[in-house]
Amino acid sequence: MQTKINKVELRNLEFDDYQQLKNSMVESYPEMANSYWRANDIKKLLSIFPEGQLVILVDGIVVGSALSLIVDEKLVDKKHNYRQIIGDYTFSTHNKDGEILYGIDVFIHPHYRGLRLGRRLYDARKELCEQLNLKAIVFAGRIPSYSQHSKKLTPKAYIDKVKHKELHDPVLSFQLSNDFHVLRIIKNYLEGDEESKEFAVLLEWNNVYYDESPKLINLEKSVIRLGLVQWQMRQLNNLEEFFEQAEFFIDVVSGYGSDFALFPELFIAPLMADYNHLSEAEAIRELARYSDPIRKRFQEFAISYNINIITGSMPLLENNNLFNVGFLCKRDGTSEMYTKIHVTPNEVQHWGMKGGSQFKTFDTDCGKIGILICYDVEFPELSRILANEGMNILFVPFLTDTQNAYTRVKHCSQARAIENECYVAIAGCVGNLPKVNNMDIQYAQASVFTPSDFAFPSNGIKAEATPNTEMTLIVDVDLNLLKQLHEHGSVRILKDRRTDLYEIKKIEA
Repeated sequence: MQTKINKVELRNLEFDDYQQLKNSMVESYPEMANSYWRANDIKKLLSIFPEGQLVILVDGIVVGSALSLIVDEKLVDKKHNYRQIIGDYTFSTHNKDGEILYGIDVFIHPHYRGLRLGRRLYDARKELCEQLNLKAIVFAGRIPSYSQHSKKLTPKAYIDKVKHKELHDPVLSFQLSNDFHVLRIIKNYLEGDEESKEFAVLLEWNNVYYDESPKLINLEKSVIRLGLVQWQMRQLNNLEEFFEQAEFFIDVVSGYGSDFALFPELFIAPLMADYNHLSEAEAIRELARYSDPIRKRFQEFAISYNINIITGSMPLLENNNLFNVGFLCKRDGTSEMYTKIHVTPNEVQHWGMKGGSQFKTFDTDCGKIGILICYDVEFPELSRILANEGMNILFVPFLTDTQNAYTRVKHCSQARAIENECYVAIAGCVGNLPKVNNMDIQYAQASVFTPSDFAFPSNGIKAEATPNTEMTLIVDVDLNLLKQLHEHGSVRILKDRRTDLYEIKKIEA
């Protein structure tokens, strides 16, 4: 390594770089004589795929390079060797409409190793893969230290020991540290590679932003705007008054371009005042009569305000059984119901409610979401199953009377965001309802929680409302940050689960 470096540059390869490229390649592969690229090879590569050929320069001298082709996924899936993948040096395998960026060479001059220049080349390849909307980067990596262990270890056993850091391989160890994973072992890959015993490891890096069928319209959004309604409990004389108040908030959050409006659990409770002369169980059953009209009106609101509405929750009477349910009213005019799975002791004691038996993720024009009502978020199994189904945002409409009850919902929601690598949005009711039994006081603070990593707020709170004040909370969440977290986070909770030891699954009825 030089004692002093003035400038490091990463750029695309140019044909005028050829002599320096050759010199560095000869120094990089002393064990394989005459293994350098010929001038005609480089000229051909630059003519068919110039953006795929990269070099690193130190003080103006080429000291490393990464060369690549675009190939069909089917070609990668087939058994192949090096000569086949490069079309016997004709590069006829290159297909600009292919799905895979195939690395055909990468090297760093030995005098410049230890400066992480190879990592720069790999990062540039990843960026190119994303820019070209390719599915993955694939290449067959040498295992040059295998010859030292081949008498005692099979290639598979050797790779396992390198993966677990029991052995070090100068090539494979570096590639694994750059988020590549092993697909399979290839025999007789590179003729003359005695150090690897002609074995190679086919490795892959997946592009999490790959769009299999890019469209010009109705593109899937990456930044989603959430509108949370912190609802003030107030006297309402009739259902139309309730609709007027709800439409006001839908209009507000829609006016700010929100993709979702989230209302709290049982926010229709003021309508129960007319039945306060009845027992609590009878009164809430009368309230259940409003559920279907509310669903229908909110479907209309979703269409007319072009917003997906999560209607908090309301009682529903079905076969004489009382459930706590809500509706996802989509802006395409459809709706789906969700049900509270775990009812609280209070709901059982005062209202005779029962827990539902079905829960799932919901497909929306903003990706997959989950909805859990209040107490359900305190049971981590539910949200983990939803995460396994692809949930990106978990919505939690809640109703809590005291600060300690709210604290349970808040902290459990924060935990769900971290452990499931998703966003969690919660919204509740505030204020008092003196004329409705069992609904006297409310405490709430609407919030949006995030995972805890560098791309997110350090405290895991994206935004939060003022406690116990009627207001809306408008928050943007970026789904691309979740994709990065899943693959490249400081910790990768979903990927690192020990599914060989335990599992969580639905029990199908």
